Amino acid sequence: MLSQQTKRQFEKEPAQSVIDAIKAFVDTSPANRMPSTRELTIFDEPLVRFADGDDPIFLEYKTIIAATHLTPREALAEAYDKSPEEIPERLSVISWILPITEPTRKSNRLKKLGPSRLWSHTRWYGEQFNNLARQHVAGVLCGMGYLAVAPPNQSCFMISRNEKGPYSNWSERHIAYAAGQGTFSLSDGFITERGIAHRCGSVVTDLVLPPSPRTAEGPYSNCLFYADDGSCTACIVRCPGEAITEQGHDKIKCPDYMATLGYRAGAKDYDDAITVAGCGLCQTKVPCEYSIPAKIKKIEQKKRE
Repeated sequence: MLSQQTKRQFEKEPAQSVIDAIKAFVDTSPANRMPSTRELTIFDEPLVRFADGDDPIFLEYKTIIAATHLTPREALAEAYDKSPEEIPERLSVISWILPITEPTRKSNRLKKLGPSRLWSHTRWYGEQFNNLARQHVAGVLCGMGYLAVAPPNQSCFMISRNEKGPYSNWSERHIAYAAGQGTFSLSDGFITERGIAHRCGSVVTDLVLPPSPRTAEGPYSNCLFYADDGSCTACIVRCPGEAITEQGHDKIKCPDYMATLGYRAGAKDYDDAITVAGCGLCQTKVPCEYSIPAKIKKIEQKKRE
């Protein structure tokens, strides 16, 4: 139950209230703690931004990703067993980035074949926490009388596979791009102002929130490889499965590697409960690990001029 004070504040400043609710959950939830060492948190303070639920970019994703990729309107309609036309006229998408903490990133920088214990736990238990965050945010909004849904937590969420590899019908990275959180990378990661080492989450709601601007020049402009004529190939060097080349990220080689050598080198050695591994080597010991190197380089060039 939300207190009357919380409800009044929410009605007065909805955008800030959403941001505060997400940050408070990340800061106080016991689930945001490493199971192997409760002294360490899994994620740092989140970055929160918003997108217009009917932004045309969501229709573009049906071509860029797959025809099955849900628009926010379709996702909300599916959750409430309605047609898209029955959903309120204005929708918003709340996107958050959960930056991975320094101790975890530091431990993964030392690895060459598979993830460190902390990184492996972040991929598995951290995503469990992310699901709780999705549930919490949607619950807060529903408690205020709004429609709200986290698509990855719904039965309609699917991961499919085509000739290029696996894809989902709700890509958290693409949702983050729509909300102006950052851009994509050569490795298929997502580079935000806090770097590429993170997890993404989102919720769709009929609460009207101010869309955050997309300030990036293009979908890959935060990546040094694209922004600086191929000068950076750090993620190519870091990939033990040879799944990253100058042509991009091979979404078949990558999971295949993790299912064999990479999986044995990391996840199962640390915790028998883990059934999904995440290598993460291309997200650590690279220039974009904790910042936007392309942006920094531009600033430095301007200073020299």
